[in-house]
Amino acid sequence: MQILAIIYKYLMLLSEYLWSYVGIVLLLGAGIYFTIKTGFVQFRYFFEQFRLLVDKENFDEAQKSGGISSFGAFCISTASRVGTGNIAGIALAVAGGGPGAIFWMWIIAIIGSASAFIEATLAQIFKVKNGHATKGGPAYYMEQGLNARWLGISFAVLITITYAFVFNAVQANTMSLILDKSFSLTPWVTGGIVAIITSVVIFGGVQRITKVSEVIVPIFAVLYILVALVIVGMHITEVPSVIHSIFVGAFDPQQFVAGSGAGIMVTIMTGAKRGMFSNEAGMGSAPNASATADVNHPVAQGLIQSLGVFTDTIVICTATALMILLYNGYATSSNEGILLTQEALSSYFGSTFGTFFLSICIVLFAFSSILGNYYYGESNIQFILENRPNAEKKALKWLRICVTLCVFIGSFIQMQVIWDLADLFMVFMTIENLIAILLLGKFAFKALEDYRQQKDGGITKPQFYQDTIPELKDIIQEWPENK
Repeated sequence: MQILAIIYKYLMLLSEYLWSYVGIVLLLGAGIYFTIKTGFVQFRYFFEQFRLLVDKENFDEAQKSGGISSFGAFCISTASRVGTGNIAGIALAVAGGGPGAIFWMWIIAIIGSASAFIEATLAQIFKVKNGHATKGGPAYYMEQGLNARWLGISFAVLITITYAFVFNAVQANTMSLILDKSFSLTPWVTGGIVAIITSVVIFGGVQRITKVSEVIVPIFAVLYILVALVIVGMHITEVPSVIHSIFVGAFDPQQFVAGSGAGIMVTIMTGAKRGMFSNEAGMGSAPNASATADVNHPVAQGLIQSLGVFTDTIVICTATALMILLYNGYATSSNEGILLTQEALSSYFGSTFGTFFLSICIVLFAFSSILGNYYYGESNIQFILENRPNAEKKALKWLRICVTLCVFIGSFIQMQVIWDLADLFMVFMTIENLIAILLLGKFAFKALEDYRQQKDGGITKPQFYQDTIPELKDIIQEWPENK
């Protein structure tokens, strides 16, 4: 056990170093670069993002062809994004970095939404056939765009470990914590029940995952936001002071009890890490879902995934932040993570509502995340073992078994250990993916310019072809030839 403790200590030192000197620089640098190069795409096409998301024609076409619509792909990626990071993670951010951590979380999201646009657009450009649907992601664009299959395999291994195993353990851990506290349901029982339900869904394949996510994510995200709006309305006179504490705390965290002892770098790192865990912009996870969408142009799905970052962080995470910061006892509470959020919610509506509502939200958000996380693992196992159907079939069977075990074991592991490991693997993924999209970004810029020209020319639904980007004509195959 002592050896494990020593290994853990040095891994955490490595994580802190990478986040402080590499991860945050790449995140901010890439986000600013992509924001400028795309002409502030996340703002310029903001209303276009909503129009594309609710495009009924796209939904109907995908249903007929047996593929996945833009909305379906959005729900898979949002299922992974909208989970414990939005509720437990934000509470941890406030406790660890004070109110100012929320400001840096916003900055990471606003800037990162441009990176999300680039990686999702690239995933669409380089997607490949997968039965009636398509698949793709960083591993695929690293292989095709950079001609570096070894790099793609490296990323595929990282994302499988990070999402299918570590992140799913985080989701299960938070579920077991809230159910144990609320209903005295032991982690062993929670772990067993969730593991069984998870195995039933993931053995059903991506179509079943999509159908479950399309139901869970929109309904409970809206309910959660409505509850937050009610709380804000109840304390509307206190909102200006809370917003003030967020902005002041971003640059002077020691003014606030929750951030006591936290320097500005701690506040920035805390906001960045918890924001990244929640919205995943630039990490290379959401592109795996983006590549499944059946769209006419890569930019369409890039815009939709940019909207996903906005939905996750600016809307849902801010809802949680306001719930906590409007609660007078947050700074002196002995609780942390999900239990702090529950304490705050109970103070507004009573312990019965706070217990039941938050427990239901956590269970469904976390479960939807488990499904989305599993899909990322499946997609990347397929990449590693492409053209080896027998090996792929066996590997996916073992992946599903291992994911089920991780969900079960994660239910009773110490919370801080799980979150620390999540941070470590998250920074590895982020560094590798950001380097790749910085090298390949030129193709996303050209796709955006083509989309813009077609829209300016009066074409309501721009079409992408194999020769739209001439240098990729012989590489990309899942787009029609120009007539």
